[in-house]
Amino acid sequence: MAIQLNNPRQIARDLLKDSVSSDLWRDNQQFVVRFRDRLQQHPITHHPAIQALNQASFGLDAMRKIHLDYRHAIVQIFTDALLMAQVQSRQVEQRLASGTKMYARFLLTLNTLDEVGFKPGTDQSGYYRGNPLEAHYPLYERVLDSLGVSINQRAAYTPSPQADSVRTFLEDAYGDFNSVVALLAVGERVVVLFSAPLRENAKAVGVETGEGYYLNHGASDDMQAKADDDTHEDDLWYVLMQSLLPTEYERVTALCDRYCDLWMAFWDAQMLLTQEQRVEGEAVIA
Repeated sequence: MAIQLNNPRQIARDLLKDSVSSDLWRDNQQFVVRFRDRLQQHPITHHPAIQALNQASFGLDAMRKIHLDYRHAIVQIFTDALLMAQVQSRQVEQRLASGTKMYARFLLTLNTLDEVGFKPGTDQSGYYRGNPLEAHYPLYERVLDSLGVSINQRAAYTPSPQADSVRTFLEDAYGDFNSVVALLAVGERVVVLFSAPLRENAKAVGVETGEGYYLNHGASDDMQAKADDDTHEDDLWYVLMQSLLPTEYERVTALCDRYCDLWMAFWDAQMLLTQEQRVEGEAVIA
C-alpha cells in the first residue's frame, strides 16, 4: 500500500478523528466549538493592553519589563510544555488502540519543529532545513538584546507575581495530557492576540521586527509575519478532540477559564507601567 506523504497536517487530523467513535468525536467537537466561542467572550480577548501596545503607549523601560515578564511567563517554558504533551500523549493508549498516541505526537511535532528552528523544505543535500539559532527562545533573547537588556539583568530580574502565576499554572498541568494540551491551545490564542500589538510597540522603541521573533509569531493571515500560531492552536484542539471524555468537560473549562484569568492579571500588571511613566513624566516637568 502506498503511503501518502503530502498534506501531513490533514492526514494526522483525519487519523485522530478515525481513532475514536463517531459519537465521541461529535461530542468533543461540539464541546470545542462551544468553548472557543466562550473564549472569544473572555475579557482577555479585548484587554486594554492590546490597544495600548498598538498605540505604542509603552516606553523603552516599560517594554524591557514587559518582555522580561513575558519571557518568564511563557517563552522560557513553551517548548517544555509541548514536550510534556508529547510524553503524556501515552495516556490515550489507556483506552485507545496501540500506536494512536502517534497521531497526536505528529501534530504536536509540527508545532515543536517551528519552535526549535526547523523550516519547511529540504536543504541542498535533501535533508531537513533548520538551525537552532532560529529557535523561538533564542530569537526572543535577541529581542532583549535589541532592548538593551544585559545578560546580568536577565539573570537578576525578579518576575512579577502575575508572571510567576501564569508560568506555574502551566507547569502544574504537565502531568495530565488533556490539561497541558488545553492550556497550550489557550496559550496559542493569547500569543495570537498579543504578538502583533507587542510587535508594534517594540518597533516604536527601536526593535527590528522585520526579522527574528516577531516575524515568526502571530496569525497566519498577518502580512507582516510568517507565523502559524493560529494553525497550531487548531492542531491542539484536534488533539484534544481525540483524547477528551465528556466527564472532563467541566474540569477542562474551569482550568482554561482560570488560565485566561491569570493572563488578564498579567496584562493588568503591565498596564500599571503606563501609570508609572505618567508619574515619572510629571515629575520631570515639575
